Amino acid sequence: MSAPAKGSKLFCLLAEYDNPEALVVAIKRAKEAGYTKLDGYSPYGVAEIADALGFVKSEMATVMLCGGLVGATSAFCMQWYLNAVDYPLNVAGRAVSDPIGWLDSWPSFIPVTFEGGILTCALSGLFGLLAVCGLPRPHHPLFNAPKFEAATRDKFFLTVEANDPKFDLNTTKEFLLGLQPQSVVEVPE
Repeated sequence: MSAPAKGSKLFCLLAEYDNPEALVVAIKRAKEAGYTKLDGYSPYGVAEIADALGFVKSEMATVMLCGGLVGATSAFCMQWYLNAVDYPLNVAGRAVSDPIGWLDSWPSFIPVTFEGGILTCALSGLFGLLAVCGLPRPHHPLFNAPKFEAATRDKFFLTVEANDPKFDLNTTKEFLLGLQPQSVVEVPE
């Protein structure tokens, strides 16, 4: 077990496991013990880890829907303003500047309205995801943890963050050691 350097703040305790089943059991036991600031890391997707951590449905669908609606509405209003107010054209004897006259030409607004909605939906999804995930974050304290690079190859890790309400360094370390990990490491901030 390594200790953080003197004067550095503790970020979390990191427990290492050999297989996903042991990690899922450890997460469930930690949840039952009252820990709430947990995270699991694995080299490949394991649905049971997400279930054990209690991930809830993301709010990204709502963000993208709102972005798409704002984009589609903006594109439609832009076309209406340009064709009915700013630069009206009299095509085939139809007065587009007439407040009701532009209603005859609304089908021509569909392609731009659709593309505006798709574009803003995609952009709101991109920027919303970056905001929800806290990205870009070029450095994370776990990157300096010994053996954490094995999380991309063949090891499974459980973290209990130091800002957890139930976290006490000695008690939490003893609790994690009771879950039979290969090692428990203190990760400095």
